Amino acid sequence: MTRLAILGASGHGKVVADAAELSGWAEVLFFDDDWPEITSNSNWPVVGNTKILIDNLSLYDGVIVAVGDNLIREKKTKLLVENDARLVSIIHPSSVVSRYASIGNGSVVFSNVVVNADVEIGSAVILNTGCTIDHDCDIGDMVHISPGVSVAGGVSVGHRTWVGIGACVKQCVDIGDDVIIGAGSVVLKDISDGISVVGNPARFYEKKINVKY
Repeated sequence: MTRLAILGASGHGKVVADAAELSGWAEVLFFDDDWPEITSNSNWPVVGNTKILIDNLSLYDGVIVAVGDNLIREKKTKLLVENDARLVSIIHPSSVVSRYASIGNGSVVFSNVVVNADVEIGSAVILNTGCTIDHDCDIGDMVHISPGVSVAGGVSVGHRTWVGIGACVKQCVDIGDDVIIGAGSVVLKDISDGISVVGNPARFYEKKINVKY
């Protein structure tokens, strides 16, 4: 693990870079489509945009997309895969991941996360700081599980779903694709595709929830 390229010089990207260094990557470089207007992301240099990264993929031992928005992360990840990028996952050393769990390529597991036995995590998933994923859960591709979320056993979470900070999900609940679960919500029942919910217990929310990273 020598050179890592991170696409997306955001605050989220800083946390990915920090976790990468702590997990053994010797050199971390950023790429962002606002380059050359931005040339650094805190302690790390921004050296090009998406096109430059794709043109120089052979120079990097691993690549990951650090974009909080699920749809943009999906688009950028698919573009890298189409160009044969060496997509890697970053797992913070303070996290606890069962040897019987699986983590898909391009995913990040941040500090103090717990992933228990027989959990399946998809591609380009964000398991943010201190969240817990209990046994036998199935987390789809491009999902963002925010800090402090608790997901009980046997839960299914569909693709591109976002679970807000501090939310709780009851055991054996099925959550569809493209769902938004508001901060602090308590999910007790199944949620269909494309629905936004908030509250305790979580209920359908008619207005669009603005997700900012």
